[in-house]
Amino acid sequence: MIVLLIVIPASAGIVAFFVESDRLRRILLLSTAIVQTALSLATWMVSPAPALTGWLAEDALGRLIETLTSILFLAACFYAVAYLREERRQTHSDFEEGFLFSNAREASFTACLLFFLAAMTLVAVSQQLALLWVAVEATTLASAPLIYFHRHHRSLEAAWKYLLICSVGIALALLGIFFLVVAASNPDGSSVPLMVQNLRSNAHHLNAPWFKAAFVLLLVGFGTKMGLAPFHTWLPDAHSEAPSVASALLSGALLNCAFLGILRAQEISVAGGLAAFSDKLLLVFGLVSMGVAAAFISGQTDYKRMLAYSSVEHMGILAVGVGLGGAAVFGAVLHVINHALTKAMLFLVAGNLLAVYRTKNSAEVSGALSVLPVSGVLWLVGLFAITGSPPFGPFLSEFTILKAALDHGQIFVAIVYLTLLAVIMAAMAAPALAMAQGTPGAHVAALPARALALSVVPAILGIAVLVMGIYVPPVLTRALREAAHVLG
Repeated sequence: MIVLLIVIPASAGIVAFFVESDRLRRILLLSTAIVQTALSLATWMVSPAPALTGWLAEDALGRLIETLTSILFLAACFYAVAYLREERRQTHSDFEEGFLFSNAREASFTACLLFFLAAMTLVAVSQQLALLWVAVEATTLASAPLIYFHRHHRSLEAAWKYLLICSVGIALALLGIFFLVVAASNPDGSSVPLMVQNLRSNAHHLNAPWFKAAFVLLLVGFGTKMGLAPFHTWLPDAHSEAPSVASALLSGALLNCAFLGILRAQEISVAGGLAAFSDKLLLVFGLVSMGVAAAFISGQTDYKRMLAYSSVEHMGILAVGVGLGGAAVFGAVLHVINHALTKAMLFLVAGNLLAVYRTKNSAEVSGALSVLPVSGVLWLVGLFAITGSPPFGPFLSEFTILKAALDHGQIFVAIVYLTLLAVIMAAMAAPALAMAQGTPGAHVAALPARALALSVVPAILGIAVLVMGIYVPPVLTRALREAAHVLG
């Protein structure tokens, strides 16, 4: 079953290149997303057997990330069908020969979406660190064309920036894996297989100086892809210039895959008794990320970039949670789910706003509640959720991390953490509330059908965010505890 989770979307991506019919291609996209989600949920009932001599296997962390990725991809695909339909209509009406160009563009976009899903799934189920590294690099190659979908000079710049910075980061992660090989070598000089389970079992034999160097490189490398400051510089451009469908997946799913790479290193660090070192690094980078996000969100006029910098903030929250240890790790793993659902919803709503107002400048958007009632309400719901307001899911996970910091006596961390959350909430609330209220300007475009019809998709995600703040299902609670236990 594990192999199918990778092969099905990869094969569908190849087929999508050669399907000429828009209708068939979109059916292929939706069908693949539905099958992938069904298989992912099935792994919670029947644990799949490892494949490729254990290189591919599911554990508590991987299953959470893989299932969350599949669910978000399914939601994004339902939105994407109408999004692509509207893009085709606009292109075809602009110029006669645009039809063929649009057909090729949609085919490549659909195929890259499916390859992106296959690569992210491979990250989640990889138990061999070299294979994990390959999978993370594959996500970069598969998602870069998604950013360039609009064929604008800004999207081209964002795509190249994304490729170059993430490739440099992932190269540092590869160097970290080489250092880890040295750190994990047996006393007789023989190497330990780069399987996560083997490295954890033999962690007490780790060469501490070599492992610390390896962890720094892995944190910087995967942290670049994750969007931790100060390695985040690709993220605001990529997330703001990509289509809203791609932005939702980049922020809601891709960042989690990079975070998983850091968590694999943290597993080994905890097992080897070196958690004190790795925890401090995670705390520092986490608080720095939150601080950088607070600085750039303040006064931000581009609402998609504002959401992108919010992702930098929440990646910092995840790092702080893992760095604090104990119950905060449970909060961090829970926050992975809450942030992914909330940010995916917000980017899809932002797509509806952009379709109507034809601008990303928040100062030029007003009266969203009257122009787009459903999307306007969801925009406010998303604002309160992403800034940690009760009764939404992010409040629960952020409060868990805060409480753990106080319980552990980390008063300074708790004060800085709480202060930055308050600053970011105030900075986001001012432009977001102004966008929802007021009188619409004369430049508002006609309401596209997709902006109304696909309010359903972010609405479902919004309901999920609300439920996660009130009731966490027992099966999910057990999975979160298992994942947190692995991380100490």
